[in-house]
Amino acid sequence: MGQSVPMTIFAGDSGPVRIVTAILRDGDRVLLCHRSPGRRWYPDVWDLPGGHVDDGEDPKESLVRELREELGITASEPSSPPVHEIRTATFDMQIWLVDSWTGIPVNAAPDEHDAVAWFETSDLDSLHLAHESYLSMLTAVLAP
Repeated sequence: MGQSVPMTIFAGDSGPVRIVTAILRDGDRVLLCHRSPGRRWYPDVWDLPGGHVDDGEDPKESLVRELREELGITASEPSSPPVHEIRTATFDMQIWLVDSWTGIPVNAAPDEHDAVAWFETSDLDSLHLAHESYLSMLTAVLAP
């Protein structure tokens, strides 16, 4: 089974950090980003593209911005609710399913990720994933 590492993000005085991420699905595969080994949070794991919600920013707008910054793609704001949420004492993460975008995803943020790659269900079990819930969530999203 895929390995995961505990998520530890520092919560500031304003409460848990708000994070938005996307499951980019292209047919029977999903795109994941490998976090560089030298990263402060979640080093050397495969993670979903996304990032922090800026103060005053709507989470859906933040998701579109983060996908543009990290992958160089243009996605529309999601029209449905998140497919999954992870809440801890230090962060609140909303995860949306994104099936369509404009552009070809590339590693547009090499300071955050050292690789981006597409994976099928059969590949996921061997990955070192950023959160224990990712394997079942991604498997469900890719189920026929």
